[in-house]
Amino acid sequence: MSATIRLTAATAVAAAVLSALATSPAAAVAAPALRMTPVSGHISSHHLVGGIRNSTSSNWAGYAATGTTFTSVSASWVQPAVSCSSATTYSSFWVGIDGDGSNSVEQTGTEADCSGGRAVYSSWYEMYPAYPVNYSNTVSAGDHFTATVSRSGSTYTLTLSDTTRGWTKTTTKTQSGLSNASAEVIAEAPSSSTGVLPLSNFGTASFTGATANGQAIGNYSPDKIDMASGSTTKATTSSLSGGENFSVTYNHS
Repeated sequence: MSATIRLTAATAVAAAVLSALATSPAAAVAAPALRMTPVSGHISSHHLVGGIRNSTSSNWAGYAATGTTFTSVSASWVQPAVSCSSATTYSSFWVGIDGDGSNSVEQTGTEADCSGGRAVYSSWYEMYPAYPVNYSNTVSAGDHFTATVSRSGSTYTLTLSDTTRGWTKTTTKTQSGLSNASAEVIAEAPSSSTGVLPLSNFGTASFTGATANGQAIGNYSPDKIDMASGSTTKATTSSLSGGENFSVTYNHS
């Protein structure tokens, strides 16, 4: 999903859809409620720390590589368990090409939301600006995922595997005219048409094996992005370990 998830209706409608998803994941395939969009502009100037650019965004946390044309991005993560109160909150975890400096994103990942005090987990792919498509497969906290988005010319292959449950979804889409100028591994706060939605308390999301074009993402002097709104830090991204492993920690909704 791209950097800001947008709802097709009001938040109340989204809550109803999420409630349905908790008992019937297939419902999301017919009427996806959430939408991921490109990064909602970096709100601080880039500055270099140890060769890594540092910035903040209102809806992304993680790493984004730029500076070349990308043909693939991959990473693995453990689906975080969200801590839910009565509030409706949202979070997503994904890999993608584009979205940082462009108006398109080709991505696949998982969702961890809260609705009516219940945790709702799901998975999806998206070719923004088209709406996301949810997979009907069961997703639970603690499941191990591996995701890859790869490109050959204008053909994109989006692959998401739940290695804990043993299922894999592969989607192939053709779309021309995209910039392919960034590759990212991201934890995201979704957004509605009125702005960024409350972030779910996902604790810490751990990403491993983050690569772009078959190389460690750290080889590209990537952008290390923290999520912040004004003076409030919503999620903090750790330093890279081994050039391809990092974590994102929830701080505030």
